[in-house]
Amino acid sequence: MDIFVLAMLIAIGAYSLKSKDERRRIALLGSHLGNYQIEKLMETLSEGYLRALAENDPVRREQIWQLLESTELKLSDQFNRFAAEFSRVPELQARVSKLPVSLPFADKLFPRATFDLRTLLTIHAQGIARAAQNSPGRTPKGKAFALSAELFLMQHSCHWFCKSKTVASARVLMRHQTSYEQVLASVAPETRQAYGDLVGA
Repeated sequence: MDIFVLAMLIAIGAYSLKSKDERRRIALLGSHLGNYQIEKLMETLSEGYLRALAENDPVRREQIWQLLESTELKLSDQFNRFAAEFSRVPELQARVSKLPVSLPFADKLFPRATFDLRTLLTIHAQGIARAAQNSPGRTPKGKAFALSAELFLMQHSCHWFCKSKTVASARVLMRHQTSYEQVLASVAPETRQAYGDLVGA
């Protein structure tokens, strides 16, 4: 068989396997996220933060910040429950490849180069909760910045699980005009430490 034809067949087969695995991961994550309003709450917060930052009247701006507090706590509570629910997923289904690109069965072929999404979601839940509760006593703007960073990193992890680290980083940059490295540098030190220990960042 012609080498070129063989290479094409291998490439098509690998792409088909990779796409099937990605669809499985997206369906798994979506089946759990669908039980919550996490994405909707994130959108509400994002729009609210922009509205507060654009408001020139200090009184009105403070009212907006206060209204957003309940949304922040609700989001934190829902994500915590989502992480707890996802923790019941079998470990083999929750492994994530650390390789920069998506390869078929990479999590099974290179098990040492993987991490457990269940553990990572717990780290994110703790980081989101800390930011929402604002125990450091940040200003409303500082709190919004801290919580946004935690949420952006969480989104990156979800995209990483579904696709790859490279795709996840590109999506964060495209959606939020912020690089993965900037997001990681902006989360709380506790989140960054726990995250780095798990994924090797």
